[in-house]
Amino acid sequence: MSEIEIHAVPFDAPVAQRLIRAALADLGARYGGSGDETPVDPAEFVPPAGAFLVAHLDGVPVGCGGWRSHGEGGDTAELKRMYTAPEARGRGVARAVLAAVEESARDHGRKRMILECGDRQPEAIAMYGSAGYERIPNFGYYKDEPGCISFGRTL
Repeated sequence: MSEIEIHAVPFDAPVAQRLIRAALADLGARYGGSGDETPVDPAEFVPPAGAFLVAHLDGVPVGCGGWRSHGEGGDTAELKRMYTAPEARGRGVARAVLAAVEESARDHGRKRMILECGDRQPEAIAMYGSAGYERIPNFGYYKDEPGCISFGRTL
């Protein structure tokens, strides 16, 4: 049985950037363009305002995800850059990363997680639904775009 190990890394670390580029390429294939034009600053993923995590399967980096603070009040986190490499899909990596990101956000005082997704990501939509996320009003960079779907969950 393969073991998934998850570690916090800087958003701009080379391993994180390789996975983020792969995530954006996947989104670009689904939606066109660069994949995601949402403004993202690596400093947003530095604790206590956020965190970025990388998953390794048998020592190989295969997934990532992070959270950054969202809105006023400091109790909401936004999930960003969730990704699992194709060769590792179906092996529990995304669920493990999601759980670790939620735990990190909770540990830093966040009470709610929100995220933007697109309608061309059925596997992500299914996973978020099964993890207790519910549809919320769209927010963020793509809130007015057709196909944008936003989710939220109490941590």
